[in-house]
Amino acid sequence: MTNSESTPIILWFRKDLRLEDNAALACAAECGRPIIPVYILEPREAGNGPLGAAQAWWLHHALQALHRALEQAGSRLILRRGPADAVLGALIAETAADRVFWNRRYDPAGIAVDSALKEEMTRSGLTVRSFAGQLLHEPSRLKTGAGGPYRVYTPFWRALEASGEPAEPIPAPTRLAAPDSWPASERLETWRLLPTKPDWAEAFSTVWTPGEAGARQRLEDFIDTGLSGYKARRDYPALPHTSMLSPHLALGEISPATVWHATRGLTERLAAEDVIHFRKELAWRDFSYHLLYHFPELDTKNWNERFDAFPWQDAPDLLERWQRGQTGYPIVDAGMRQLWRTGFMHNRVRMIVASFLIKNLMIDWREGERWFRDTLVDADPASNAASWQWVAGSGADAAPFFRIFNPISQGEKFDVNGDYVRAFVPELAKLDAAFIHRPFEAPPALLAAAGVKLGETYPLPIVDHKAARNRAMAAYQALPRPDDAA
Repeated sequence: MTNSESTPIILWFRKDLRLEDNAALACAAECGRPIIPVYILEPREAGNGPLGAAQAWWLHHALQALHRALEQAGSRLILRRGPADAVLGALIAETAADRVFWNRRYDPAGIAVDSALKEEMTRSGLTVRSFAGQLLHEPSRLKTGAGGPYRVYTPFWRALEASGEPAEPIPAPTRLAAPDSWPASERLETWRLLPTKPDWAEAFSTVWTPGEAGARQRLEDFIDTGLSGYKARRDYPALPHTSMLSPHLALGEISPATVWHATRGLTERLAAEDVIHFRKELAWRDFSYHLLYHFPELDTKNWNERFDAFPWQDAPDLLERWQRGQTGYPIVDAGMRQLWRTGFMHNRVRMIVASFLIKNLMIDWREGERWFRDTLVDADPASNAASWQWVAGSGADAAPFFRIFNPISQGEKFDVNGDYVRAFVPELAKLDAAFIHRPFEAPPALLAAAGVKLGETYPLPIVDHKAARNRAMAAYQALPRPDDAA
């Protein structure tokens, strides 16, 4: 090798913890130079690390899996902690690397860090290359006929669909050139990403297999057993018709293009509506990033400024009851307990519990967004904020505020036999299906036979739904309208 050919490339992993369909990795491998893969645990405000405690658990195991995959390709993963400019500067000094490659990220904090880094390093004579691949589209690319960003999902989907198929996924390289000597790496255990006392994530490993191989297996299992009937059955939380890919996508263990292409040709044996509806869910993730890119304060400010005047209630006791799954409404409590036990919640139930917090309790949607950010393994800065604002009615293309979910009828419609509630609210497991979503209306004899003592073994409702609905609607109708005089 010449000196130039032996000069290493720093490959900076972020939320792209995979070898397959990783454009930055593929380009680095094609250069033929030694590659130094690095993951940097940046300060929280930089946006690259886990969004919360649950995702920190996932990140620990995902980094272990990535390190094993790199070892199989003759490489390794260097772990460093600190601000990206300081860490990369030190690595460049230690290794004499003259190129830094990464895949782009699209959250405001990440964009700010990357833009400053690219400018500084380029000015210093380094070659910096960034690549797409975390989304199906670049958020700045799709524009309306007027040249602005999309604010409504349906035309966004049409534009995305009309833009053509995503590029074919790039195969993972089988071998990566290693440097003559490796820079020092921190030990993953010193980052303390895992909970200890208590180990509240104890059950996570019974549900999840973090890492690229786990993502690929989850996709294959979903296509084999869950995609058929997806459109009609995805709203039923006791049925296996959700892909469970969201945490893998959140940390980039699988690319959306890989998922998209895995569904090609399936309409020969599956209903087209199932495949299309699943793809639309992938596109909703893109739409959320499109919104975040063009409205960087999506997680803290109402998209619709009319909601700035909404009279949110300061009710820490009710907020805690909601967080603990002790509201007295079984479908809500089942969802919140599923979240605590597994780091995940079924999508239909997410809408139900969000509506309950915002509209039954009139607690600010930002409180819910913060709780989900900390407790979801699939925590995502764009999807989380966009979805909470959607339920609140304050977001882009949002559900109207008057769409207030009735937690009783939602449970009876989507958990008909109470299987989901029985799985996560065991104190109601023996209650007759006719009353499992309304135990407060069950005859005393049935409650006694099921071992349920309302107010003791299971709580009474913390609010009356009808009264709470009327209160929320009155508050909404009192908001100033856009055409009201200032």
